[in-house]
Amino acid sequence: MKLFKKNEKKETVKLPMGRKTRKAFVMYAALVCCMIFGTTTAFAANDPIAVVNNLSNFIFGLIKAVGMIMLGFGIVQVGLSLKSHDPSQRANGFLTLAGGVVITFAKEILTLITG
Repeated sequence: MKLFKKNEKKETVKLPMGRKTRKAFVMYAALVCCMIFGTTTAFAANDPIAVVNNLSNFIFGLIKAVGMIMLGFGIVQVGLSLKSHDPSQRANGFLTLAGGVVITFAKEILTLITG
């Protein structure tokens, strides 16, 4: 019993591209190449500790953004579980909510622990 019919003759057809579309595509590709391969001079800062602190602040900012996303997802999950009366989903929602809070305030928790 054959469920799917296999097409043996596959042809590739070039999609038509007008002059304006081609020009816009070339400009877009050139812009992307300039953004990727463009070189800029980076000067070192006088204070290496300031560089490490800036990197740390950037990384903790990204972590805080992920924590806020998890916090929002946890709130949605708890709300949906209250609507559907599903206790396992409610438990997962509260765990996601707690994890989001911990990840959001990770920097403050680490500074509190280290003193």
